Amino acid sequence: MPTTTMLDQATTMIENAWGQPLEALEVLAVRRPSEDPLLRCAMHSRTALAITDSAVTVHQDRLHALTRHGYVPDFYELDRITETAVSLRVAHAESRAYLQAIRRVVEAREAAAPGVEAPTARLAQAAVARSGQLRHAPGAVPEPSSPAAVVGPSAPTTGPRR
Repeated sequence: MPTTTMLDQATTMIENAWGQPLEALEVLAVRRPSEDPLLRCAMHSRTALAITDSAVTVHQDRLHALTRHGYVPDFYELDRITETAVSLRVAHAESRAYLQAIRRVVEAREAAAPGVEAPTARLAQAAVARSGQLRHAPGAVPEPSSPAAVVGPSAPTTGPRR
């Protein structure tokens, strides 16, 4: 039984979140990117994940070839084994990071989904917050809330007082 790859997990996550097959979502992400920027972000991350998933497969195949049963590697191949193992770990880490990014995009979409009525609520909150502020004409600079205090005598004191 084949195991599910991170690319398969990402594909399933995206299809479930948007409720359409991946092929249709790819078309939407390319043709109308401004309508759903979260979809575009998820599809870009999935494309990057596909590249790292391919790198994982290549490094795994190379490592299996260098460490196959009954094969004794030459001394110079030990560096290849080490480098391939390191590259495999890096590719796995990148794949996990892309999968996590897709997960966060899906979570952001789900968090925004019930917010269909949220703009109205936010407008009401903003109106209530502004109701306590002073009104001024559009384009005019608002007056300071308190006049500047005058310090010192207001009349000149050049002569003696009487």
